[in-house]
Amino acid sequence: MGIFSFFSKEKKETLDKGLEKTKESFFGKLTRAVAGKSKVDDDVLDRLEEVLVTSDVGVDTTLNIIDRIEKRVARDKYVTVNELNDILRDEIASLLTENNTADTEGFVLPEGKKPYVIMVVGVNGVGKTTTIGKLAYQFKKAGKKVYLGASDTFRAAAVEQLEIWSERVGVPIVKQQMGSDPASVAFDTLSSATANGADVVLIDTAGRLHNKKGLMDELSKIKRVMQKVVPDAPHDVMLVLDGSTGQNAFEQAKQFTLATEVTSMAITKLDGTAKGGVVIGISDQFKIPVRYIGLGEGVEDLQPFNRKEFVKSLFGNE
Repeated sequence: MGIFSFFSKEKKETLDKGLEKTKESFFGKLTRAVAGKSKVDDDVLDRLEEVLVTSDVGVDTTLNIIDRIEKRVARDKYVTVNELNDILRDEIASLLTENNTADTEGFVLPEGKKPYVIMVVGVNGVGKTTTIGKLAYQFKKAGKKVYLGASDTFRAAAVEQLEIWSERVGVPIVKQQMGSDPASVAFDTLSSATANGADVVLIDTAGRLHNKKGLMDELSKIKRVMQKVVPDAPHDVMLVLDGSTGQNAFEQAKQFTLATEVTSMAITKLDGTAKGGVVIGISDQFKIPVRYIGLGEGVEDLQPFNRKEFVKSLFGNE
């Protein structure tokens, strides 16, 4: 049994609602693009390419999708524009399945990884600390003992925000004075968590991307120091991205994957944007599992990323 429950009716409703703006924007553009056309031809494909790019799917992923549809049109000879919705849904679902994006619902804390250490990275303002708080809530709800580490010591607000989540969720937090060495905070957190039999440790890190080398050095140091306590820590380096920033999220993913070994992603703020297509592009381009998506302010609104349900919500539930 995984940490997270099966995909419930409530979760599906939250997902549908969260992707509403993206869906409306995408299909509005698609309807205009194929207006007056009866079959899928080069002109329709050109228009579809523009729709996908302007829906923040990303250029490379868009070209991949168009290539797949071209092959299908060549194979089936005659494809009507009425079939385009189904074909798009099928090809995007296939694309997500082929990539390294296994659904998170069955995620289980690995045997012998106690505490399981998740180091959370991402620039300021993407919802990093909020994601940590919601994750802490989910793990605690599943009966796990959770510790938080406030290693973003460059902003007083970051520590304060994590403290609020610590109180709200009812899990311990380890912190130091503002300006302290982030690696020292991580060391103290893991020492305390290990001594108290914690199952999960979530480490917040500074959201600076001023230069790649500085970021790389800092994250490398945090890892090295954590490994003095837990030799194989961190077990997961999770990059949090703000889905509402569209192409900027691609650039952040690029910079962080160059600076450190990112092993999973969480894409937040999808409920307030029409840029949900960014999930498809980022998943395709970086081949790193999108583990969670943020669909609202509530603690339950951070969901495990379910590829099939995501595509169903985006294209309708046929």
